[in-house]
Order: sequence, then C-alpha cells, then structure tokens
Amino acid sequence: MTGASKSRAPKSLAARAIGLLARREYARPELRDKLLATGATADEVDPVLDDLAGRGYLSDLRFAHVLVRQKQGTHSRRSIAHALKAKGVAFDDATEALAGSDADDAATLVALWRRRFGRAPADDRERARQVRFLQSRGFGLSAILKLLREPPEDA
Repeated sequence: MTGASKSRAPKSLAARAIGLLARREYARPELRDKLLATGATADEVDPVLDDLAGRGYLSDLRFAHVLVRQKQGTHSRRSIAHALKAKGVAFDDATEALAGSDADDAATLVALWRRRFGRAPADDRERARQVRFLQSRGFGLSAILKLLREPPEDA
C-alpha cells in the first residue's frame, strides 16, 4: 500500500481552526464561517472558538491591529473601519485598533496619489480615473477634488 492510498483520519475541528490561524489572523466571525462551511454545526464550532479565544489563539483585537497595519498608507481610515465592520470585528476593538494607528488621511491621500499617478490629470478622462481610484480607497470626493485642483508643488 502506498502512502497516497492510505486514508487519513479527518482533522478535528480544533485542528482545522488552529491550522487556519497558523497561516494568518482571523476575526472570530470569519473563522466561524470557514468552520461552518466544512459541514460542522454551530453547536460544535462555538465551543472550539471559545476555547481558542480563551487560550489567546483567536483575538478580534489582534486581527483588527493586523488589518489596520496592512491597509494603513493605502486606504482611508473610513475604508479601514468599513473593512473591520465587514469582517465582523466589534466596534470597540475596531475603534481601539484605529486609535493606535498614526494614519493621517490627508497625508495618506497625497502619498498614495503620488505613488499611483505622480502628476496632475491631463484631461477629464484621466481626472475621472484618478477620482475613481482614490474613492475606491475610501477618500472623500471633496478631498480628492481639492488635491487635483491644487496638486502638491513637487508632483
């Protein structure tokens, strides 16, 4: 019998959860959905998640800090807050993670615009493209239009 033909014992729910958490941080609702998708029931998943949270393996606050660090510099604070809410992170954890961030939307907007475009739009089509991109990153239209009307001197 070859190694490939041996049947493996199915992984326990806890082992699956730990395997997922070993790869990256997850918010509790996100990990719960992944485990439920494997066919487990909520009555099986919730105690496993409670145990992992009790041991410190699962933390929404830690997940929120990681997500803020990843998106800082490329997204507005509003966009980051929306992403945290979409992942199911509690309002208090999201607020704490954002408060720990030194992100400044105005500086982020200018830096991102410089990296992506580097020059004022030449025509209306280019202006619309720049506006759409910056809006997709969560920046307000008034801030974007002000930047495009008065581009930084060294652009």
